[in-house]
Amino acid sequence: MEEIVLAADTGRNPGTRISKRLRTTGSIPGVLYGLSEDSIPLSVKWPELRLALTTDAGVNAVIQLEVDGKRHMSIVKDIQRHPVRRDVIHVDFLRIDPSQKVTVDVPVIMIGDALEVTQANGMVDQNLFSLTVDAPPMSIPNELEVDISSLTVGDAIRVGDIGLPEGVTTEADPEETVAVGMITRSTLEAIAAEEAAATEGEEDGEGQEDGAEASSEDQGDSEDSEE
Repeated sequence: MEEIVLAADTGRNPGTRISKRLRTTGSIPGVLYGLSEDSIPLSVKWPELRLALTTDAGVNAVIQLEVDGKRHMSIVKDIQRHPVRRDVIHVDFLRIDPSQKVTVDVPVIMIGDALEVTQANGMVDQNLFSLTVDAPPMSIPNELEVDISSLTVGDAIRVGDIGLPEGVTTEADPEETVAVGMITRSTLEAIAAEEAAATEGEEDGEGQEDGAEASSEDQGDSEDSEE
């Protein structure tokens, strides 16, 4: 795993005006905390932070945050964005101990083709897109794959079915649904329409038979009258 080093500037004073001034210069205000040590207000260059978070590990990348010549192993714990522009306005870094597990959210990715569901004109509905896990800092999975190849209509894949890497655990409910094979509304409507048409056809057929019997009886009554 390639080491990610991110330089941070310290000495910034808290305050909305100062933070806004930092952002206009391309820096993002933030804080480093954790491991029972003092919190350190800091700032990082946005292009460098973005680069650090665009590796395969994404936002769960382990970052060596360089503060005043000292490196702190950390992960990004929270990113705050502007509610309208969605610009990053603040970032929290959490110190981590390489010998202790960290809690992170890992993306859940579906792989494979659910052929039986597709053949039934159904779809696979994914309910869980990330899973909270506890993992050693250097063994945080980039993503968790869920194979849906054997999924059938009405069947579900649950958290307990996800194969976690060695050393990685989760406290999530093992019965929580990850993905389910289901019939789409359009397919259900098409099936209902076919059933309705079949029922209507049977009723029309019965009506024709009743009409033919009635016609035959009327013809018989007419012949008796002539005699």
